[in-house]
Amino acid sequence: MNTPCYVIDSDALRRNLSVLQGVTQRTGAHILLAQKAFSCYALYPMIGQYLCGATASGLYEARLCHEEMPGGENHVFSPAFKAEDVDELVDICDHIVFNSLRQLSLYGAKAREAGCSVGLRINPEKSTQEGHAIYDPCAPGSRMGVTAAELETAMVSQPELLTMIDGLHFHTLCEQDSDALEVTLDAVVEKFGHYLKSMKWINFGGGHHITREGYDIKRLERCIMKMREEYGLEVYLEPGEAVALNAGFLHTRVLEIQNRESGRIAILDTSAACHMPDVLEMPYRPPLQGSGCPDEKPFSYRLAGPTCLAGDVIGDYSFDYELKEGEMLTFCDMAIYSMVKNNTFNGMPLPSIWIKDGDRMSLWKEFGYKDFKNRV
Repeated sequence: MNTPCYVIDSDALRRNLSVLQGVTQRTGAHILLAQKAFSCYALYPMIGQYLCGATASGLYEARLCHEEMPGGENHVFSPAFKAEDVDELVDICDHIVFNSLRQLSLYGAKAREAGCSVGLRINPEKSTQEGHAIYDPCAPGSRMGVTAAELETAMVSQPELLTMIDGLHFHTLCEQDSDALEVTLDAVVEKFGHYLKSMKWINFGGGHHITREGYDIKRLERCIMKMREEYGLEVYLEPGEAVALNAGFLHTRVLEIQNRESGRIAILDTSAACHMPDVLEMPYRPPLQGSGCPDEKPFSYRLAGPTCLAGDVIGDYSFDYELKEGEMLTFCDMAIYSMVKNNTFNGMPLPSIWIKDGDRMSLWKEFGYKDFKNRV
């Protein structure tokens, strides 16, 4: 197996999907794959057996769901749609969610005429994030969603807009438990509750870490049932990470060991900047099989990529033995926000993608120089 390469464990994926399907079976909630986190469409037929469909962030993801998960629900949201994309979107999507009253006024009527269910994203102005401002749609000055004050003002001058809306959508969480959802939902009811009786559905967005060990599923289900029982609403959730959490690996090899005064550095044939961008964007230290924290084990190394970016550093790890050039290392939880974000900076090759099903390994995609050249 050439490195670097991603491996998706379909058995682990099934375990996650079974947990999500259980929530649907007990509550009637519609759970959708957020393709922005994981869009390995080779597995869409399997995902479609467990989930209700997928949600898209634009035209291309919407096309992907339409083509590769036929029969599943197809939802789309964008902070602003291109006029030339809307005709196709309303033709292939079941739900379209607008981010502003301006977008709703421009395209809402067209969407309804095409038979699309129309939603409006709201901003409950209730931050539950700690230390991740870049992922907080409720932060001051956010461009995401309509506030209660904005909606109230618009209803005075444009009351007809409300008749175009079938549902409300909010997405405020990031890798969080259901206690954060409960807090957010209380804010939604407080600020937008008087609109809910006239709606058909509500969408809780994504960021729900439902398949993480210790996640409070019962609290999530209480939140869902509250909306169903008190307001008669269909409930949608759009998890991304929860679908493929801990279901992927990135295999890499050691190219060189440097012994510096500051410590040992291992240069790998994979790059944080190119193959696991969230390591730098979040930032976070990805789990690595057989390793420990710095100085926890006898031999500590800084693992870094081969690009010219000085900050292309994956993290500091320790091992029971000295690393050797040519040795293979395996990073975990690499199915989410990796393949969808990878790039060819410095001419770095894109990792191949393998699918593991039981003991069987199959190569799904392999990339070469033409893929790099075509992206430029």
